[in-house]
Amino acid sequence: MAEQIRVVLVDDQQLVRAGLAMVIAAQEDMVVVGEAGDGAEAVAMVGRTGCDVVLMDVRMPGVDGLEATRRILAAADLAGVEQPPRIVMLTTYDLDEYLLTAIRSGASGFLLKNAPPADLLGGIRTVHTGDAVIAPSATRRLLAHVAVGPDAAGPEDPRFATLTDREREVLELIARGQSNAEISTSLFLSETTVKTHVRRVLSKLGVRDRVQAVVAAYESGIARPGGG
Repeated sequence: MAEQIRVVLVDDQQLVRAGLAMVIAAQEDMVVVGEAGDGAEAVAMVGRTGCDVVLMDVRMPGVDGLEATRRILAAADLAGVEQPPRIVMLTTYDLDEYLLTAIRSGASGFLLKNAPPADLLGGIRTVHTGDAVIAPSATRRLLAHVAVGPDAAGPEDPRFATLTDREREVLELIARGQSNAEISTSLFLSETTVKTHVRRVLSKLGVRDRVQAVVAAYESGIARPGGG
């Protein structure tokens, strides 16, 4: 059997954690390796387990999920961890302020707790492969929120000047929501070559995943809602 995805569950409601654990336990490729009831406990738990993915509640007493996310990723960076845990934020509230803060805190996903189990499981698998996932209902509003208008754009972020023309093309297609396979077709490139370009884009922009790259592109005016 292939190596299982090690998941830590973080929620202040034990019933919620039990429900998530039951769904994950039914999957052959996943295993729950720890549970925490608040953000401070989550930071310690992740440090002990060396997990792959964290399902993190946003709103918790004491240290909330956003601060816990920052602490977990900061600790991983300080320790020089090559593959830090991927964090998926879970919330009952479909609010822009949480979404944008979560992405900027380093989260690789943002899903609503009422999402179908298949979406949740798909999200875990997606972030584990190094990609990112956002609840469909929130994606359009996120981009509209961070995008700058053509008249408001200031000097271009110097990070984008380091991109080659091809890498910029790839970033623009990522911003349109295209997968690696779709970008491969659009640019007549092999999917392996596309993956290489994506890795270089993320490295040059200093971001963890595609969602953060897209946010940076919209904030800088490189990409615009509905634009090419």
